[in-house]
Amino acid sequence: QVQLVESGGGLVQPGGSLRLSCAASGRFSLDYYGIGWFRQAPGKEREGVSCILNPSTGSTYYKDSVKGRFTIVRDTAKNTVYLQMNSLKPEDTAIYYCAAEVGASTCRAVIRPDVYWGQGTQVTVSS
Repeated sequence: QVQLVESGGGLVQPGGSLRLSCAASGRFSLDYYGIGWFRQAPGKEREGVSCILNPSTGSTYYKDSVKGRFTIVRDTAKNTVYLQMNSLKPEDTAIYYCAAEVGASTCRAVIRPDVYWGQGTQVTVSS
């Protein structure tokens, strides 16, 4: 069984920063799983924000609107993935989820038994 637990969300003013964490436990290793961050705003579909698709090479994907502002980092020793979010904007407001999948080829939100999801953490960007 794999468990993913997100933390680090909160309320921040526009232009501020947050660092989200996703800690994995169970029969899991970042050496074998693609992992990423997704978000869902009210009334919108869940979307991919940033992913590490290839655990061997560490190749990354970023949604266009977060490029240059967000950075995804993994710590394989801690089985934890971070999302550093800088220069936050009100449109970044959403519930942020992490998800992990073996052999992921895209950063798309997929609901399947072999894709593991965390419970989400709320990020609110507002003055």
